[in-house]
Formats: sequence, structure tokens, C-alpha cells
Amino acid sequence: MKLLLLLSLVALAQCLVHRIPLRKGKSLRQSLREHGLLEHYLKQYPYNPASKYFHTHRSFEPLQNYMDNEYYGTISIGTPGQDFTVIFDTGSSNLWVPSVYCSSPACSNHNRFNPADSSTFIGTNDTLEITYGTGSMTGVLGYDIVTVADINVIDQIFGLSETEPGDFFYYTPFDGILGLAFPSISSAGATPVFDNMMMEHLVDRDLFSVYLSKNEQSGSFVLFGAIDPYYTINGISWIPLSAETYWQITMDSVSVSGEHVACSLGCQAIVDTGTSLLAVPNRALSAILNALGANSNGEISCKDVSTLPDVVFHINGKAFPVPPSAYVIDMDGYCILGFEGMDVPTESGEIWILGDVFIREYYVIFNRAKNMVGLSRLSRL
Repeated sequence: MKLLLLLSLVALAQCLVHRIPLRKGKSLRQSLREHGLLEHYLKQYPYNPASKYFHTHRSFEPLQNYMDNEYYGTISIGTPGQDFTVIFDTGSSNLWVPSVYCSSPACSNHNRFNPADSSTFIGTNDTLEITYGTGSMTGVLGYDIVTVADINVIDQIFGLSETEPGDFFYYTPFDGILGLAFPSISSAGATPVFDNMMMEHLVDRDLFSVYLSKNEQSGSFVLFGAIDPYYTINGISWIPLSAETYWQITMDSVSVSGEHVACSLGCQAIVDTGTSLLAVPNRALSAILNALGANSNGEISCKDVSTLPDVVFHINGKAFPVPPSAYVIDMDGYCILGFEGMDVPTESGEIWILGDVFIREYYVIFNRAKNMVGLSRLSRL
């Protein structure tokens, strides 16, 4: 009986996929759940967000989830293409990869670009230097074909690292970084990859969207030029940018259990796929830790996690909650909060960084056409 029911529900799902009109009634998800078949169905017929793009082989860039800490995809540079794994970073604007010019230990265990092996490489005498919250690099600039999500970007300027000081990049699972912020913060005035995609009319719309999986699951992606409606069933809240530098927005306040605990007079924040945690001003961090009952190091008893409240970010008049399942990091029975103190002074004052801990709860749309960020709350089983 259950098999027959499952087969009928599978047929129903196929109707939905092919847009066949259905009679009004319960949704497929509701019917499956009521009969105890939802989990089985999703295992047998998992949603593949890439499937709708296979016929064109464009726009969709799958990301590898590395321990819920970093998300990276593969690009190629040159003719023939040389492959590199890169962080798709909305908190910076430059593309760079290690090169054969680099003798730092961090370059020794990563793929290195060799200009001599590319027939389309054009070198320059221009240099660049980039310092991140963790790690830094120096190098030279060059031009070549860069292929991202099967999109060929001609004459893309990029950095070839000569030094990668320290040990941060030595231990990263990725080779380089592809910045997706605005040209105004690009080192050496280099045009970002997505700006060239727009100028060369390589994307259908001047936006890209991001889904980051949790619990080290697969399925994370960057989608260039499109919005996947599967991830926006809860609607999209559009937030205007407050500056065209990072993907910077204005927050109204941050609350815990209905009480404002930080940013009570408003503050600035950036939505940053390249930051793992929620980075907040140090004085705000103390208030949040106190409100959640954590010690000064952010440690908390794992047995208390189920009773913790949401941390709610109030932005553009709407509430965006982050539950404890998202902001508590369980490291084999040792629990800490996914907040870190970081004072980042800007012309707008102290800034918050809404990193992956926040982004995993939302499908995020980065809209260059309207200079807005769109947030859609993700549905979880």
C-alpha cells in the first residue's frame, strides 16, 4: 500500500516539475509528510539545483562545503585552461591565484598558474597587494581568459601571487580568491570578474545568488545572472545598499528574547560569503555573549543549546532570525558561539560582518542592477 502511495506521489511530483495543472488540495510535501514518506522521497528524489542548468552548462557554479567553514568552487585560467579552486568572496573584489613566481610555503602545496603555458596570457608591470582579515598576498597583474561556471570571460585581469606570507593560506583547501564586491574597493583598480560578465553581456541579469549548505552537506552554489525560485518560496526581502563598496547595508538593531542588545541606534553591516562567523564590534560581542549566557570566550554548555533563543537582526524594518542551531558550533561535545569580536572602523563607523553563520539561514541575492541585497528564509525539514 505504501509503495503504491509513493508511486502516485512520485507521479504527482512529476506533474509539478512539468507544470501540469493540479487540483486544489494538499501540497506534495504535506501529503508525503502525513504518510511518513517525506524523508524517504527526498532521499530517493533529491532536489538537484543544477539540473535546470545542465542544458546550457552556464551560470551555475557548485561549491564545496569544507567543514561549514569555507566554500569554494573551481575555475580555469588560460589557454588551455589551468584549474584553480577559489573562494567566491563577496567581501573583496580581486581575483588572484598562486603563480610559479611565488616561493612562499603557502604556494608550494597549491596549484600555481604558469603564464608560459597559456597562449592567451598578457602580462603587465602592474603590482597588487591585498590584506584580508586573515592572510595577505602580493603579486603582479596579468590578463587571460577566465572560465567561471562555463562562462568564458575574455581579457580578465587577475593577480598572480609572488608572496603569501604566514601560514594561513598554506593550510587552506583552496588556491585563491575570486572577489565579488564592487570595483571601488578593488586593489590596483582591477575590474572584478562579475563586472566583466555584466559588461560583456554574459549573464541574463545583473545579479548573482548564493546558497550555502550546512552540516557539511553538498549542494552549495553560486548562480550567476539568475534566481532559483526553489529557494525563494518564502518570499524575498529586498534591502538597499548603504554603500557600493562591500555589499553593505544598514541594520536597525539586534535583539535577543525581544530585548535590543546591540546596534540599538542603527549600524552598518556587510554580507560576506568569505567570512565564516558573525564578526561584530567587541563591545557588541560582550552584550550578545551576556544575553546568551556564554562566558567571555564564547563557550557555552552544549546541553543548554536547545533552550537558547534566536538572535534577531532587524534590517530595513524586518526581522531576520538566526537560531541557535546556526550560531552554536558543536565541536565534538565542546560548544562555542559563532560570533567573533572584530573592530573594523569605516567612514560609516563600526561595521558588522554577516558571514556564513548568517548566510546559511538565507538564500542571498546580490543585485547589481538595483544595488540591493535580497534575503529569502530557507525552509528546513
